Amino acid sequence: MILRRISLVLVVAAAVLAFAAEPTTDTQEVSNRLASSVYTGPSMTTLRELSDGFGGRLTGSPAYNKAAEWAAAKFRSYGIQNVKLEPFTIPNGWIRGPARGQLLSPIARPLHVESLGWSPSTPTGGIKGDVVVLDDVSAESIKANASKFHGKIVIFDTKKIFADGWVKVLSPLMASYQRLKDAGAVAMVFPDRTPNNVLNASDPNFGAALLPFPGAQIGMEDWQLISRSLDNGPVSLQFELENTTSGPEPVNNVIAEIRGSEKPEEWILIGAHLDSWDYGTGAQDNGAGSASVLDVARAIAGLGQTPRRSIRFALWGGEEEGLLGSFAYTQAHLNEMSKCIAVLNTDNGAGHPKGWKVEGRKDMKAAMQPISDSMLKDIGGGGLSMETTYDTDHGPFMLQGIPVLDLWVDMTQYFEVHHKSSDTYDKIDAIDFKAGSAIVAVTAWKIANDPQPIASHIDHAAVAEILKKAELDQMLAAIGQWKP
Repeated sequence: MILRRISLVLVVAAAVLAFAAEPTTDTQEVSNRLASSVYTGPSMTTLRELSDGFGGRLTGSPAYNKAAEWAAAKFRSYGIQNVKLEPFTIPNGWIRGPARGQLLSPIARPLHVESLGWSPSTPTGGIKGDVVVLDDVSAESIKANASKFHGKIVIFDTKKIFADGWVKVLSPLMASYQRLKDAGAVAMVFPDRTPNNVLNASDPNFGAALLPFPGAQIGMEDWQLISRSLDNGPVSLQFELENTTSGPEPVNNVIAEIRGSEKPEEWILIGAHLDSWDYGTGAQDNGAGSASVLDVARAIAGLGQTPRRSIRFALWGGEEEGLLGSFAYTQAHLNEMSKCIAVLNTDNGAGHPKGWKVEGRKDMKAAMQPISDSMLKDIGGGGLSMETTYDTDHGPFMLQGIPVLDLWVDMTQYFEVHHKSSDTYDKIDAIDFKAGSAIVAVTAWKIANDPQPIASHIDHAAVAEILKKAELDQMLAAIGQWKP
């Protein structure tokens, strides 16, 4: 294993040196310096400071707030003068507290249980009740079966509910919580779908909205036991949740800018979300992205050469609750969106890089192809994907018709730690992580310095066509981030 790691280091170093030795234009020469700076830079130390030093950074929590201040100080330490904490407001603050649960009948045994995100606390002493399973969240089904829910703890059969994915079912799912409470249900439970009773932190709602009644999650094997037991008769359980909730809560995005020399009014943005869930320390999701943005900022600021266009660096809050920080930024800066040339986002973990997702835009793929072939292929990022997603912070900018790029990496092992207590610093492969950061730096510098924009903004109708093809339009309309 040690020999393998040494050989990989040598391969990477050789690629960078060979790339730097080729005859290049000025932009390529600077890009080579950026790649070398990233590979030899302190990004792993930065990531360790963030993940080990602050831990899980739940939006609005003290840990998040301290991490935002730390990140702003990091940007300033690189010599970037224009750094600010830019606030937005989430509807409710929420901090997780202790959770306890147990199966009461037909046998007594403890449950692996935690609160669902933004769940209120249970009454003192917890909630007890028989369980009823729900596998259809439509309004019609809940109305027809309303009498079955009174006084019961509702367990959502997530395997059946999400059989066709989460996008189409999100709106009726969120509406079902209040309908169930109105029908007399006392609480709800989501079973996890990861073996060995491992729990994935999750919020079944959207937008940092409190659930209308207590909600818990239980382990997969616990749920399977309950499901089998229901074949033989009633099953009862109890759980107690102690969470801290508040009303509207201010949260800061962290924004830094290097002003352009020739076209300062035009800007590109390099972003990642700073917040994380709170089981682990948010190293893959998304400490890696945040540390990458910080290191790219360090490398560019250290060039001693100003880009043609302005470059903004953003660390977002509220991503895990529905891209709240990045969406708030687009709304607060609507008058500037026409001057945004491109957005580069990184939030898919630190896996082996492949290139960029161009989010369904053929014109962006065509525009990026020469850059990928000439500047990114030799550092491992020559691929381009047409996949369209709305699962991270490029999304709100995509809705504005802005050319967006989302870093495309191998995610084979990502979900082994995603939202879990195992999302920690030791899972990061330093070479893959730095390779991804180098791709971001080189791409950003090229786009910021090209005489012409990488691609045009597209209009509302063209965005709508992309969203419809990806079957995202109805979901986005339901959560209020898109008007058809």
